Amino acid sequence: MLQLVPQMKRIGILGGTSDVATADYYRQLNAEVNARLGGKNTAELLISSMNFALCAACVQGGHWEELGAYLADRAKALEAAGCDAIICVSNTLHRTAPVFMADRTIPLLHIADPTGAAMQAAGVTRVALLGTLPVMSGDHIKARYRREFGVETLVPTPEEQIEVDRIIFDELCNHTFTEAARQTYLSIIDRLAAQGAQGVVLGCTEIPLLISQKDRPDLPMFDTTALHVQTVVDFAVGRA
Repeated sequence: MLQLVPQMKRIGILGGTSDVATADYYRQLNAEVNARLGGKNTAELLISSMNFALCAACVQGGHWEELGAYLADRAKALEAAGCDAIICVSNTLHRTAPVFMADRTIPLLHIADPTGAAMQAAGVTRVALLGTLPVMSGDHIKARYRREFGVETLVPTPEEQIEVDRIIFDELCNHTFTEAARQTYLSIIDRLAAQGAQGVVLGCTEIPLLISQKDRPDLPMFDTTALHVQTVVDFAVGRA
């Protein structure tokens, strides 16, 4: 290795969930490494990208065991290829993390932890949570925020959850970002803020491409993608 080139840890990415989110992770990881190390430096990455049709079918059909087994093969391959850690670019698919990381000796850099730490540092104890239907109605993300960081979550109504989920799968994952969708999300956020939410977790990695802090400057928005990227780069460059 050339002495002039900084040594970094290699990150294995479970991607394709969706390609939109995966591309955004790739862009942000490389940009953050370059911002820290300068010059022509970019991240050391290996991406194992799945067919999104399989992901959608498993998530929407509740086939979690099959999905976990599929991702376990991918995680094993990333470890065998020399990765020092694994990340998954989907809040939703972290539900299967105990399965796909069961026999691994390298760590999973969990997507929920950087957001939980950021909320804790901000003194936030109750947040609105937007994401896919399994994230909003399930407990794998909410329980981790509650258990590890003391943060409770408010979620949209069942009807709103269906619409939030539809927009993710039918629009955002197809590179479609509309003003109507943005206003739908902001309206839901307004209602949850009126119920006591002190901030908003953008708990699907496509959502930050639709809405951001500038849409509600008065209400902290916790971007799970951007916060995850910061932690991953900390690990990669040896600052974690």
